[in-house]
Amino acid sequence: MPPMSVTDLDITSLHAAYAQGATPAAMIDAVYGRIAEINDPGIFIALDDKEFVLAAAAALPPFDPLAFPLWGVPFAVKDNIDVAGRMTTAACPQFAYQAAGHAAVVARLVAAGALFIGKTNLDQFATGLVGTRTPYPVPRNAFDAVRVPGGSSSGSAVAVAQGIVSFSLGTDTAGSGRVPAGLNHIVGLKPSLGLLSARGVVPACRTLDCVSIFAASVGDARRVFEMVAAYDPADPFARKAGKPAIDTLRRIGVPRSQDRLFFGDKLQENAFGAALSHVEAVAGPLQEVDLTSFFATARLLYDGPWVAERRAAIGSFMDDAPQAIHPVTRSIVEKADGMSAVDTFNGLYRLAELKRASDAMWDDIDVLVVPTAPIAPALKDLEADPIGPNSLLGTYTNFVNLLDLAALAIPGPMRADGFPAGITLIAPRDQDVLLAELGQRLFPGFGGRRPAYQLAQG
Repeated sequence: MPPMSVTDLDITSLHAAYAQGATPAAMIDAVYGRIAEINDPGIFIALDDKEFVLAAAAALPPFDPLAFPLWGVPFAVKDNIDVAGRMTTAACPQFAYQAAGHAAVVARLVAAGALFIGKTNLDQFATGLVGTRTPYPVPRNAFDAVRVPGGSSSGSAVAVAQGIVSFSLGTDTAGSGRVPAGLNHIVGLKPSLGLLSARGVVPACRTLDCVSIFAASVGDARRVFEMVAAYDPADPFARKAGKPAIDTLRRIGVPRSQDRLFFGDKLQENAFGAALSHVEAVAGPLQEVDLTSFFATARLLYDGPWVAERRAAIGSFMDDAPQAIHPVTRSIVEKADGMSAVDTFNGLYRLAELKRASDAMWDDIDVLVVPTAPIAPALKDLEADPIGPNSLLGTYTNFVNLLDLAALAIPGPMRADGFPAGITLIAPRDQDVLLAELGQRLFPGFGGRRPAYQLAQG
């Protein structure tokens, strides 16, 4: 039989190909061929040997997409998430350890038939939104190699955007599951806190961390989410899913004109304007809302005591091997050494005040639409200022986990220069599935620069 053309590595296309006789071995050949074609040494910190992946595919049970919804689907994992028998580095070689078992989310994916390909690069200890704070080569942005790939889940996002894997896992504390999605024209699903187990994940801020999902389509991201969203009693920060407060997302809020902060990036600003026109045409009237309390909350993440959680996560390693930590990361985490328990409680009190103020907004709207990132910085911008552009990238992301919200980053209209400019949908916790439904209405297609594959039939 002649090879079958698979437009994408999306789950539906792959399973249709498998049903017609294509084999996981053919898919694996295509994946490793794509890795060689892209030739980006920054995407993976560790790539599984092709023969090892072929052996895992050969060990799969017979094709049954109902019993095994991710059967034969390739995925990658951010290298602060454990995969059994592989090293977990958090992008710090001196910190590395061999994982005794899978992280809880990885275990669920493997049980569903997914095939692990490799561990992806990140901003060290998941501290950063630029993707350049790594001792390894920096992953190349899938659309423009002179721009940052976004972080901290840089490698995970680029692996999806370049068509290497169907989906990948990242983590999100301040926007790390959304900013790189926006800068690489893919989907980034940041679930409600605690719905995906964080057991087996190197923490950044344990009270705010969540595992995130990158995919080329909202449908694939949702499919993976529904496979891994399970209450884990062994994770002390796990939470059972609650009943959504409403059954549809009708009332759409957008930032007031004075809250649309783009810091001089007119191309990004214009693209967001085009996105709002599209949202209104598809989903109905838009309502402007005041984001003052949200921006004040965002400032707490790095100016408040939550930076001490990052210090706690690194623990004695920073005392024993300070030079092993990326200098920018170290400068951020060291701020915690000047903080006290009183500062922590004052920060918590301030957050409670801001959360009460922001809660009032949800009486008027069901979902908030914001730019995923207000700027699209170049690598040279980080060379001149390693802190400033990173801070600006978090303008519309830093407040989300502090306020216990769900978020979904989706591609929007491209900028006039052909670079991506994504938007993010935000809603109260437990509205995750409804966010995905709205995202599928707004963005029914695929993102990224993804190739067509020829899969030989068995």
